Amino acid sequence: MSNVTVKEITSKPDRNVKSSVFTLKLLQRIVMILVGAALMAVSLEIFLVPNGVIDGGITGISIMVSELTHLPLGIFLTLLNLPFLILGYKQIGKTFALSTLLGIVAMSIGTSLLHHVPALTPGEPLLGAVFGGLILGVGVGLVIRSGGSLDGTEIVAILLSEKSPLSVGQIVLFINVFIFAGAGFVFGWPNALYSMIAYYIAMKMIDIVNEGLDQSKSVWIISEKYRDIGSALTDRLGRGVTFLDGEGGFSGDEKKIIFVVITRLEEAKLKSIVEDWDPHAFVAIGNIHDVKGGRFKKKGIH
Repeated sequence: MSNVTVKEITSKPDRNVKSSVFTLKLLQRIVMILVGAALMAVSLEIFLVPNGVIDGGITGISIMVSELTHLPLGIFLTLLNLPFLILGYKQIGKTFALSTLLGIVAMSIGTSLLHHVPALTPGEPLLGAVFGGLILGVGVGLVIRSGGSLDGTEIVAILLSEKSPLSVGQIVLFINVFIFAGAGFVFGWPNALYSMIAYYIAMKMIDIVNEGLDQSKSVWIISEKYRDIGSALTDRLGRGVTFLDGEGGFSGDEKKIIFVVITRLEEAKLKSIVEDWDPHAFVAIGNIHDVKGGRFKKKGIH
C-alpha cells in the first residue's frame, strides 16, 4: 500500500511538468504564428499592395484578383488557400494544417483591419518593395519556424517534390514565374519587376530568420598536425572537435580528420588558426541548417 502511494505522489509532478512544458510550447507557437501573420499583413497593406507590388504564390494571386474585382484582399487570402489547407491536412499532417490555418486567418483579418490605413511609401514602388519584402520575409520566417505556412503554394510544392526530381524551392520558383508574369498584365511590367525584388528580399529574410545571422557551418580538416590544430580550435574558438579515422583513396595511408561545427562569424578565425599550424591542410566548409545537442560550452574568440 505504501509503495502505491509513493508511486502516485512521485508520478503526478512529472505529468504536471510535462503538461506545463507542452502548454508553454503551444502558446509560444501560437504567439509566433500570430506575430508572423501580423507582420505579413502590415507588409501587404502598408507597403506592397498600395504600390501595386505583389508577393508570390497564392498571396500574389489573391492581390491580383482583389485588384480586378475591387473586393477586400482578406477574402481571397482565405478562400484561395482553403483547398490547399484541406490537401495539406490529409497529406502532410494535422499540426501543419492547423498552424497554417491559424496563420492565414490571422493574416486575412489583419489585412482587413489595415486596409484603410495610409501607406507609408505611397507612389514609391521601389521603397515599398524593399521594406515590404523585409517585413514580409520576417513574418513568413516566424510562421515557418513555428511549423506552419502562410501560402498554399508551399503545400503544393511539398507534395509535388515527393514525386519529381525538383526541390520544393524550384517548384515554388517555377509557379511564381507565371504569377509575376500575370502581375505584369494587371499592374504593369515595371511593377512586376518590383514584385520580383520584393520576393527576392523576402526569401533572403526567411533564410535569416530560420537559420540566423550566425549560420552554423560544418568543417572538415585533414592535416598531419591534427592534434595541434584541434587543441588550438578548442582553446581559441571554444569549440569542441572530433577526430575521425580516414584513409587516403590513392595512397591508402591512414589519416585523421578533424570535424568541428562553427558559426559564420568564426569562419575567418578558423582559417587563420589552421593556416598558422599547417598552410597545406585540406579544409572543407559547408552550411548546416540546424544544430542540436552537444555539451561543450562556447568560449570567446581570441
